[in-house]
Amino acid sequence: MSVEAIILIVGDEELLVDRAVGDIVAAVRGEDPETEVTDLGPGGLEPGRLAEMTSPSLFGGGKVLVLRSAQDLGKDLTAEVLNYARTPAEDVVLVAVHHGGAKGKALVDGLTKLKARKISCPKISKMGERVDFVRAEIRKAGGKVSPDGARALLDAVGNDLRELAAACSQLVADTGGKVDDAAVAQYYRGRAEVSGFTVADKAIEGRLADALEQLRWALATGVAPVLIVSALAQGVRGLAKVGGAPRGARGAALAKDLGMPPWKIERVQKQLRAWSADGVARALAAVAEADAQVKGGAADPAYALEKTIADIVAARG
Repeated sequence: MSVEAIILIVGDEELLVDRAVGDIVAAVRGEDPETEVTDLGPGGLEPGRLAEMTSPSLFGGGKVLVLRSAQDLGKDLTAEVLNYARTPAEDVVLVAVHHGGAKGKALVDGLTKLKARKISCPKISKMGERVDFVRAEIRKAGGKVSPDGARALLDAVGNDLRELAAACSQLVADTGGKVDDAAVAQYYRGRAEVSGFTVADKAIEGRLADALEQLRWALATGVAPVLIVSALAQGVRGLAKVGGAPRGARGAALAKDLGMPPWKIERVQKQLRAWSADGVARALAAVAEADAQVKGGAADPAYALEKTIADIVAARG
């Protein structure tokens, strides 16, 4: 069997862990379609059972044994697994899945020392990592997407990797491979706008009709007006922060000073090309007035938001 006898998967990103396990099983079954797979959940391994499960089958054939939540095995079972790993059985692949961290570290250290193959599946938590994930998923499905398109999909679908992976695959199938802001808006209308940030971007970019259309979608799907005002305020404040930064500041230093990720700064810098300092000041005044109105000062918050968007677009000119 060409697949390594002992494999250690470390990390708590469930989709990546499941994919790693699936790839291992597929590789083994590619050599032997009759391979038996046993997937043990937390608490599924008892003392002495490992020897029983890795013993040769009466009917022959290979085996894949997956030990989930290996960090919870405890001292005795950890010792049992490490003892087995020193002289693993033929035609058996043992996959230990450890969430990472200090708990159960003896197993990770022991299997690493025994030269087990290690696969890392760390949590994808940073925006840049999620954008990279989306772009890689779309490439794998045979399509292409811009960074802005990837961020639009994140705004639309959220951060759950399983939902994102499914959305990437579906978008490539529906669009023929070209995934951009327009495609995301078309297929996820009513979801992409719920945060309010897309409304803000369209307004700041001077796209009045698009901004008003997406405002109506947001309100129709139950987004509170105060959240939309908050998104508008953040967008306009971003213009003020980046526009007021020292001319020579750039890169990581600028991101640290402004408290904004580099991709966001780059996007705002592009938006700023059509704005003057006076225009930004007028837009700030408009969102301040809107904030007061949606918190009780206006009889019709939806109308107040429409007017604010129109004021922001006018200030941009």
